[in-house]
Amino acid sequence: MYRSAYLYLVIATLCWGGNAVAGKLAIGHISPMMLTFWRWGFATTIICAISVPQLVRDWPVVKKNLPILIFLGLVGYVVFNGALYTAVNYTTAINVTVEQVAIPMFIFIINFALFRMRVSWLQILGFTLTFLGGLLTAVHGDPRALVTLTVNFGDAIMMIAILAYALYTVALRWRPKIDWRTLMAVPAFFAFLFSIPLVGWEYSTDRLVWPDASGWAITLYTAIFASLVAQVLFIKGVEQIGANRAGLFINLVPVFGTLLSVLVLGERLQMFHIAALALALGGIAIAERGKPASG
Repeated sequence: MYRSAYLYLVIATLCWGGNAVAGKLAIGHISPMMLTFWRWGFATTIICAISVPQLVRDWPVVKKNLPILIFLGLVGYVVFNGALYTAVNYTTAINVTVEQVAIPMFIFIINFALFRMRVSWLQILGFTLTFLGGLLTAVHGDPRALVTLTVNFGDAIMMIAILAYALYTVALRWRPKIDWRTLMAVPAFFAFLFSIPLVGWEYSTDRLVWPDASGWAITLYTAIFASLVAQVLFIKGVEQIGANRAGLFINLVPVFGTLLSVLVLGERLQMFHIAALALALGGIAIAERGKPASG
């Protein structure tokens, strides 16, 4: 019944796994806020170019729901991505990956705190397995690596990103009933606007790096796949199965990120990669089987 939602969420997390690789590749080629600025600039241009008639039809609803659409663009698009791209400049890839698997936990906590949303024991077991899958990937199959984790400025910035995306996911329950193109275009436009002062801050502090050829290529990837494709599919997934269940799929991001690192960065595929993928997928299957009757 929910096969399309599962497919949407797997593709979305695959694109976000690529975003993690792009973030690492971007260092030295384009600065974090400049990447955020151009990413949403390109994304807004592309989505508006293919949806102007739909935007006009949806405008009366958009006007009534601007606060939530602005919130989605600011928190889910600008804060999350700006914080992530900044964090990788100050902390290790292991730390950032470990920290991202906490997003579903924040979603569960926020949903319970605000709406007393029920969670079954099987869902908790499924969440634990997917968490272990992401964690296994993050430490490269060696639990002893956790001992070396240290908290620094980058980790603090990453916690902001994690909380931002959890809030974004929960807030999708208040999205207006508009076409998916409009739901993508309006927050993306505001994300672009809110990123302008961040670029100004980067320039004023002498941190701005104008994109070179590699920087532009990375930006286009993030605009098309990590922004448009992933966000639209994630929204559709949340729409069909809810934030709690969709949030579990986020634990596939570190798994896909590692697998893409093998393909893009030439890292060697190892058995723990396969084990992590099995844990993540198995955990999602168990959580889906144990979902409360209300979904």
